[in-house]
Amino acid sequence: MTRSPLSTGSWTGPRERPLLKKWAGKLTGKVERIFIGLDTSAYTTSLALVDQAERLLWEKRLPLPVGKGGLGLRQSEAVFTHLQNLPRLWAEGASWLKLATPAGVAAATQPRPLEGSYMPVFKVSEAFGLFLAQSLGLFFMPRSHQEGHVAAGLWSAGLAPGRYLVLHLSGGTTEILAVEEQNCGALQIERVGGSADLNAGQFIDRIGVALGFPFPAGPHLESLAREAAQVTEAGTVTLPLAVKGSAVSFSGPESHARRLLARGCPGAKLARAVETCIADSLSKAARAVPGFAGRYQAVLAVGGVAANAFIRARLAEGLEPLPFYCAEPRFSGDNAVGLAVLAARSGRRGGG
Repeated sequence: MTRSPLSTGSWTGPRERPLLKKWAGKLTGKVERIFIGLDTSAYTTSLALVDQAERLLWEKRLPLPVGKGGLGLRQSEAVFTHLQNLPRLWAEGASWLKLATPAGVAAATQPRPLEGSYMPVFKVSEAFGLFLAQSLGLFFMPRSHQEGHVAAGLWSAGLAPGRYLVLHLSGGTTEILAVEEQNCGALQIERVGGSADLNAGQFIDRIGVALGFPFPAGPHLESLAREAAQVTEAGTVTLPLAVKGSAVSFSGPESHARRLLARGCPGAKLARAVETCIADSLSKAARAVPGFAGRYQAVLAVGGVAANAFIRARLAEGLEPLPFYCAEPRFSGDNAVGLAVLAARSGRRGGG
């Protein structure tokens, strides 16, 4: 039983934090200004609109289609699909601009907030964002995909500005981050641990596809893992942890999982072992970060893997005594809501 407060739509344990209502129900209060968020990742085309109070007005995502047995798209294929998707999303979302004055645009222009961090897919959201800003006379704020994830997590968990240990867990990233959010909404991000080889989401997708599921395989593997308790053969299935300090590796555990699968290991047991390996590896690595129990106010998990209910609950137990929060499952995967929120916070301090 966990004693850590969770912000999750699927967790029903004790001391559950009430869900925020920023994105639910009828709007109360006047919508005066609208801020736009854009993200074109390797997996999803995303557009979001929030108002000056950071209330989510509208958001939509279009997953990039991947053929059966595939593990993602080439960058050129993803760019082409984004170029088709963004005008479709804008045609739907632009009607909200009749409600209030558009004020600013934030777009993901790179994977991480580091010099030299680059992926061609993000040039689409950058170009479209610049075009909107210049055409409508708005300020333009270039930000990274990672900053969008972190902002979405802080926003949906209702966390005040402070210093947090953030686990960014996705198909493209598995990093442990020291994040300080200042009152103006600016984010200072420093990598303090994580994986140097296979990412948590890649681990899940590779084993999920090997089990016969389509890409991305996360929801399918999670559903299968729930059946593990009903499978009596094979006994307890475990995967080795490869953790050294705050560094984790999932390439070894993945190879071990494939060997178990080849020997006939039940899929449900293997799926649960993958989830357990990921959660326990990250808990061990995070606890090795200098100042774990004294420097940070809480741990926050963001990214698509953080939507997995079992991994969330096991992380909460493994990271005690620090409070543990997650982006609400709806805002864990790739989205543009965090970027729109960053634009709104920038707008309050003058834009840009």
